[in-house]
This record gives sequence, C-alpha cells and structure tokens, in this order.
Amino acid sequence: MFITAQFDSGNIEVIEANTPDNIQLAIRKDNQSDFYQWFHFKLYGEPGVEHVMHINNAGQSAYPDGWKEYAALASYDRENWFRVPTEFNGKELIIRHSPDQESVYYAYFTPYSYERHQDLIQWAQQSIECQHVLLGPTLDGRDMNLLVIGEPDDQKKKIWITARQHPGESMAEWFIEGLLSRLLDDEDGTARKLLESNVFYVVPNMNPDGSVRGHLRTNAVGVNLNREWAEPTLEKSPEVYYVLQAMQETGVDFYLDVHGDEALPYNFLAGCEGVPSYTDEMHQVGEKFKQILLSITPEFQVEHGYEVDKPGEANLTVASNAVSERFNCLAFTLEMPFKDNANLPDVDFGWSANRSQQFGADVLSAIYGIANSLRS
Repeated sequence: MFITAQFDSGNIEVIEANTPDNIQLAIRKDNQSDFYQWFHFKLYGEPGVEHVMHINNAGQSAYPDGWKEYAALASYDRENWFRVPTEFNGKELIIRHSPDQESVYYAYFTPYSYERHQDLIQWAQQSIECQHVLLGPTLDGRDMNLLVIGEPDDQKKKIWITARQHPGESMAEWFIEGLLSRLLDDEDGTARKLLESNVFYVVPNMNPDGSVRGHLRTNAVGVNLNREWAEPTLEKSPEVYYVLQAMQETGVDFYLDVHGDEALPYNFLAGCEGVPSYTDEMHQVGEKFKQILLSITPEFQVEHGYEVDKPGEANLTVASNAVSERFNCLAFTLEMPFKDNANLPDVDFGWSANRSQQFGADVLSAIYGIANSLRS
C-alpha cells in the first residue's frame, strides 16, 4: 500500500499507512497560512479490500461544518468522479472505500488541473470572437490569463467574470468552462445576440499558484485574494493587482465572481447591497437576474445564503463589493456547494463538475435577460 500527493493540486500527509483498515492522514495547511481543507491524493492498494482512511485534523480545518453530510470523491481514471461513504465524528473525517482497481484518486471536489486550465485557454483562443491577453506573472511565475470575448467597443457593456480566487473551489472553473463553451458557440443564439452589444472579460482562474500547490484558500504566499481588492500589491497579490488594473482600463458594467461554499448545500448569490453607492436601480436589476435564474434552472434558489450586508457596511476588500463600489455597477458573488444541492440531491455524484458546467451555461441566459437593463 502506498499513498502519494506528489502531483498537481495534491495535498495529504501520511501519518500511518501500515494496514488498509487503519490509514491515518492529515491535510497540509496552505503555505504561510492556517487555512486548510482541500485534499487530493492517490492510493495504491489491494482491489476488493476495504480501506478506512482517517483524516485526523479535519475537525480543526477552516470550515469544519463543511464535513457534515459530506461525501468524498473518488476516481480511477481522473475523468469520472463518484462519491464514496464518508463520515465526520467531530474530529476526524473517515473515508471508507473498497477499490475495484489497483490505484484510485480521492479529492475534496473534482479537481480542475492546471493542464486542463491551459487547454481551456488555448481552446478559447481558437475562436474568432476571443482574444487571449496575458496580464502578467504570478508569484510562482505562472500566467495570469484574461479572455476577451466579443469585439471591444466603447458603446458596448463590459461584463467581467472571475473564478477560483480560492483555489480549492475547483467547481468555479468547471462553471467557467461551461459558460465559455456556450459563449463561444457560434450557433448559440443567446451567445451571438449577447456579443452584439456586450464584451465579456473572463478570468478562468484567479489563483493558479494556489491551485497547483493544493491550497484551499490562498495564493503562493498565504494571501486570501478575496480580501485584497481595496489595495492589491505586486508583492502579495499580483493576481488581483493585474485584474483590477485591466478593469480600470475597460470599465465594468456587470461583475460576477464565482466561488464554492464548503458548508451550505445550495447554489446562491451574495449581492453588493452594503456598498455605499448601491442604488434602487441596482437592486431591481439584481432581483430580475435572480428571478430569471429561478425560472431557468431548479439548481438555483434564494432561500438560503449569506446574511445581507446593511447599507454602508460592506467589506470593501471583497471582490464583488470592491468592484461594485469602484465602478458603480451591479456585482455578485456566486456560490456553489462542495456537497450537493439539497433541493435536488444526487446520491451517486452530489454537486459535480458536470452540474457546475451546466450551471455556467444557464447563467449566461440570465445575463442575457438583464444585459439591456444594465446602466447605459
């Protein structure tokens, strides 16, 4: 028996692995940070034998409530991922699985590899509608990629979408893949109509360093990028610095920042109601956006989510609030679950990469529904 995490987005520490029925593990903290929750490792073991894996430090992780009613994911081919029996006793996360094959991967959520990210960027670049812009290097020297979709024009609305500021929230990039697949489909009427009067600026992965390192929430030097939007720096948060600089050059008429929530088993939106410049017009368009999404897909709901900020009390270091205030535009944080959509459960797969992709495609329809209502 052998366990390893020496690969892209791998994260686990082996404490003891002498017998299949008593494997002791721990999740490694993000570099220079106390955040941890993302795990991704490979087990070599005997097929047909139950392996019992104890993640000892789960109870002290960033979001221990995220383990309640959670089931880990497993895959033999790294393409098809399924849920396996998992329990949380308040201290340990215990995964039980009898592999059918000699080796199997386990992960907190379906990984979105850096290799796939690079493939996504190069695939999008093939479209006549898409321009690939290199914003600059990360602290580890990786590319910060921006996709500009549609012909830039001062008269067009500027719609910005960013994802995966928190690298462990891999469902966010699956969402982007689904959205881009539709937006770049020249036979999709909604996409074609949108691009007549709107330009999309899409950052599929805001945190490539953290993604490769196997981090949950931070970049290469332990910085939570979604608290850097007031004053980003090249020394600590170049990812945000470059994106905000590009936003200054283009302007922003609508902003969507895509995330995953560890604890809540729902898809939901968090708005910018607490920013000082929030208006009744923003509220009306935002409510229209939600109602359209409700009518499009049962995967979305509005009953469960974060507490709404009181007027003037928004945290302006958070992306959606900072961008809304700086550019006087409607902005949302979109959250998806790590567990399942409790309103539409799937025992075998839970919330999945495929469902995230479909949700991304569906959100494009909601954007279409409000595009003409955005400020002129």
